[in-house]
Amino acid sequence: MTADQAGGALEALLWQRLEPGRWPLPPQAFPADAALVGGAVRDALLGRLAPCPDLDLVVSGDAINLARDLARRGGGSWVVLDAERDIARVVLAGWTIDLARREGPDLNSDLARRDYSANAIALPLHPGARLQDPTGGIEALRQGQLVAVSEANLLADPLRLLRGVRLAWELELKLDSCSEGWLRLHAAALATVAGERVLHELERLAAAPGGHRGLIQALTIGLLAFWQTDPDAVEALQGLDPDRAERCGLTPAETATALPQARLASLLPPEAVRLLRGSRRLEQRCNRLRQWWQRLSSASTPAQTSLGGLDHLDEEPRLQLQRELEAELPALLLRLEPADARAAMARWRDPADPLFHPVPPLNGDVLRRSLALAAGPELGALLQHLTRERAFGRLPGHGALLERSTLEAARRWLATPRG
Repeated sequence: MTADQAGGALEALLWQRLEPGRWPLPPQAFPADAALVGGAVRDALLGRLAPCPDLDLVVSGDAINLARDLARRGGGSWVVLDAERDIARVVLAGWTIDLARREGPDLNSDLARRDYSANAIALPLHPGARLQDPTGGIEALRQGQLVAVSEANLLADPLRLLRGVRLAWELELKLDSCSEGWLRLHAAALATVAGERVLHELERLAAAPGGHRGLIQALTIGLLAFWQTDPDAVEALQGLDPDRAERCGLTPAETATALPQARLASLLPPEAVRLLRGSRRLEQRCNRLRQWWQRLSSASTPAQTSLGGLDHLDEEPRLQLQRELEAELPALLLRLEPADARAAMARWRDPADPLFHPVPPLNGDVLRRSLALAAGPELGALLQHLTRERAFGRLPGHGALLERSTLEAARRWLATPRG
């Protein structure tokens, strides 16, 4: 087979995998010089396209006006992403199409400005056009490598330093030695990048199957030195992998949520989340997980990779744990002994389990009417008492029987002197 024949076969395979008939707009809806670039081409070459891959296109003309026209024509929405660089996004029927004005006099000039050769491959949309690969991205992918286009390109946007680690672990590639050397040499430059952008890359890296190793690599390279990550994070991240999640009894869907949560909490103390301008919700989640890992461990840090069970806790802290970590409990359990974690997961999956999903057996309005109580601190304390009684099996029955036993317990509590 000649080189031209091999190239033609590769392009035919790409179009087969890209399935343009499923796109919200056909290829001919775009300008004649439009080219598909970046992730969709890369992932099609790797055979790992998502059902509705993001479509990134470069055009020689006005990308923002084109986005507006395409959105109106297709009945979708559009937004300007970067007015200075003429980049806009169209959202149609669940698909995302990013349009950018070409940088440089031709397509190859645009591709030469990109971060990694895997992202510098273009497939022009007009029929019969050949793949454009000026930086050798196809061969690098064949060798399982992620290769930076140039040192200068990485420094043009230092977030590309961290993105290289993320892409390598997300795509199951290996950074070539020269690229990794540039990452080490210029690691401090990541401090010049807005925290929100760094956090977005960390969240994506944490979600990769081997993301714990990717985070460890980012730490050991020195990329995260500025961001006040946990000094014990390398130890804490060890073993937070899909195999451990499976041994702890988590389903793939549960793992997809719990592993990233556990990895980020292992990496980021509250001050790091704030420095990265993370949400208050993320800060609270990381802090809760870290605090409870510490409480469950005799160590002074949350870095222990295997803790005991939950049953040794006294009732009050155990109920507090279940309240505070009801949603994030699977992430906490990744540090427990697998047998203990599996038992806890079985109960956590039962929404009616009164300990793992603690709620009062009767609501406050029923108690007020039945016991002639006023709203106030006493009612709140009573609800907490009844929740604990039910959580630890001291309120038997269901339905009417549970209501009777709850009211009897409430009367006893009200009749007991306190203070």
